[in-house]
Amino acid sequence: MNTADLGLPVTVPSTALFTDRYELTMLQGALRSGTADRRCVFEVFTRRLPEGRRYGVLAGTGRVLDAVENFRFDSGVLGFLADQRIVDEATLEWLADYRFRGDIWGYPEGEVYFPGSPLMRVEGTFAEAVLLETVILSILNHDSAVAAAASRMAVAAGDRPLIEMGARRTHELAAVAAARAAYVGGFTSTSDLAAGFRYNIPTVGTSAHAFTLLHDTERDAFTAQVDSLGAGTTLLVDTYDVAEAVRMAVEVAGPGLGAVRIDSGDLLLLAHRVRQQLDELGAKDTRIVVTSDLDEYAIASLAAAPVDAYGVGTQLVTGSGHPTCSMVYKLVARAEGPGADAPLVPVAKKSMGGKASLGGRKWAARRVDADGVAEAEVVGTGEVPADLVDRQLLVPLVRGGEVVAREPLDAPRDRHRAARAALPMSATQLSRGEPVLPTHYLP
Repeated sequence: MNTADLGLPVTVPSTALFTDRYELTMLQGALRSGTADRRCVFEVFTRRLPEGRRYGVLAGTGRVLDAVENFRFDSGVLGFLADQRIVDEATLEWLADYRFRGDIWGYPEGEVYFPGSPLMRVEGTFAEAVLLETVILSILNHDSAVAAAASRMAVAAGDRPLIEMGARRTHELAAVAAARAAYVGGFTSTSDLAAGFRYNIPTVGTSAHAFTLLHDTERDAFTAQVDSLGAGTTLLVDTYDVAEAVRMAVEVAGPGLGAVRIDSGDLLLLAHRVRQQLDELGAKDTRIVVTSDLDEYAIASLAAAPVDAYGVGTQLVTGSGHPTCSMVYKLVARAEGPGADAPLVPVAKKSMGGKASLGGRKWAARRVDADGVAEAEVVGTGEVPADLVDRQLLVPLVRGGEVVAREPLDAPRDRHRAARAALPMSATQLSRGEPVLPTHYLP
């Protein structure tokens, strides 16, 4: 249930100022020069994956669609632009009626990607499409970085569930987006209630060390928690002495104790000792949850340990060392002149230093071998080869300004699992390596 279900008013904030000033000054210049209405094609892609990563994970598409839908210049936003003299009166009048009326195509959320993959294609007039650059990149760069880290952690965890618990390690709004992206990448739950409320992600949580320290004894704390939440709760056992806490936890909750959580120390050693102790106490079904600055490597190192679930915070919400995907939003084609029928011509940046881009409106497909295993990402601007027609990756997201690709969050989560499973086995290696698929360009 959300505020709409309760009959309360829902105010959807404008996303129009989630942008850089130069988007608006470019618009003003284009309006003056008469080029603002030229039909254009922008594409989102990355020139390289973060160092050592073998695949990327696209996340945030659903949030992009929300942002595009709410990209409106209301009276408050227009007043700010006028007060700050950011654009002239003619541009303000144009912005007052703005809404995106073009088309957006893209890889479906949860899909894997590689260098050069045209992850999103925005088609419309220059004026309406250029304004979306910053907000699209802001969402996709952040969410895809978190989802990629989550995917690697999910691979390391195997069938053991992962709990997202990074809210206190990032901006409060970024925490909600990170929980969503982590769920797409393979996490099963979050500690963040805002994420649970907004995206219907399962939420979990019981107590921190402060709850134990609040009480006169550890036994008092455990008793209070079990009385409040039931024997199926998770008790935190590393505030003082772990072995004593485990013994006391089973005494208080009984052998039906749900779980114990270990948040410090040598997790590998402690997990084995705690498992043996729990079994000896008759709590054979009590699970062990470990936390404490985990990343994919730490999770992999615990693969042989009797651990039942992992809680991950800092490393997840910061992309496990790679907090951005370096995606860019580039103009790749524009009409030769005004009018909807003017032919498109490719345009491209020719910068030095690895920043050149390829012009032309692109399609993308994934070639697979006889066993259905992916073997190459194929990107082109001409006709799609017959053997790749049914393997194309871009799908319609927005048509004529209307969103056409809403889906529940479990859809990109399931899609990612399937896409990752279709990659060569080396994709799941945590060791540093090159992208697991080459990108082939066709004219």
